[in-house]
Amino acid sequence: MPVTDLRPEHAEALLQFFRTLPEEDLTFIEEEVTDPGVVRSWARGEGGGSRWVAVADGSGDPVVTGYVAVRPLPGWSDHVGRLRLVVAPGARGSGLGRDLARHALVQSVSAGLTKLVVEVVAEQGAALALFTRLGFRGEAVLIDHVRDRDGRLRDLMVLAHHVGDTWAGMSAIGLADALGDRAG
Repeated sequence: MPVTDLRPEHAEALLQFFRTLPEEDLTFIEEEVTDPGVVRSWARGEGGGSRWVAVADGSGDPVVTGYVAVRPLPGWSDHVGRLRLVVAPGARGSGLGRDLARHALVQSVSAGLTKLVVEVVAEQGAALALFTRLGFRGEAVLIDHVRDRDGRLRDLMVLAHHVGDTWAGMSAIGLADALGDRAG
């Protein structure tokens, strides 16, 4: 499934993607992703950062099956990017999340970011495993930091990927070039 820059022609498909997510998924997305104005502004390149979508092959209107964004933090942390990833329930376990996260990682390094962080609710074991396999490591656990839609408090884990350390090792064996070729 091709991963591509989010563009205006994807706005309605992305909005539909977010609207069909299960309620428990929406609990852990801080942005108002079901607001047409928010999604359309992202598709126009507003809101800062970089955003990509996985679009299903086929004829007709595009169908978004995954979304990933990296937004640089402001000020003295502008070398750090905050990663957000969402995959359609029907596409989970297919490797799409890994492909989206990898794409975002490669593009972020190319853009000059030296650290990526992702926040994952502690009960999201599959997401924790995905990011750990990509070289992210735990940096913090924030106890009772997130309130779900039922009012329950959940722990939030902050994982970080220090790209300089990881990419230096990959470059030594030529893997960074291979990933760069596939990411383009």
